[in-house]
Amino acid sequence: MHETRFAGQTVVKEESMVFFNLLSYILVLLGALNWGMFGIFNFNLVSAIFGGPRSVGSIIVYCVIAAAAIWLIISPMLTNGMLKLQGHREARVVKEG
Repeated sequence: MHETRFAGQTVVKEESMVFFNLLSYILVLLGALNWGMFGIFNFNLVSAIFGGPRSVGSIIVYCVIAAAAIWLIISPMLTNGMLKLQGHREARVVKEG
């Protein structure tokens, strides 16, 4: 794991951020597909798998997907506006004319 010192603070970067960003991105996409199927076909895949929309398994899945969405909102705030999905890449700097 790489560590970077910035303004006297140790910031743990790269591997863990990239992992959680990718995992969250995948979970949110799966949640969006579930909502799409529910809206178009009136079929809730999570409810079908776990036996109802208020079953313990369904509630856990909904909470995990909600936490992933919250992470995707917070993560760019922690990395100065970048959502890192690949490690060891630098942000492009736009030069003003």
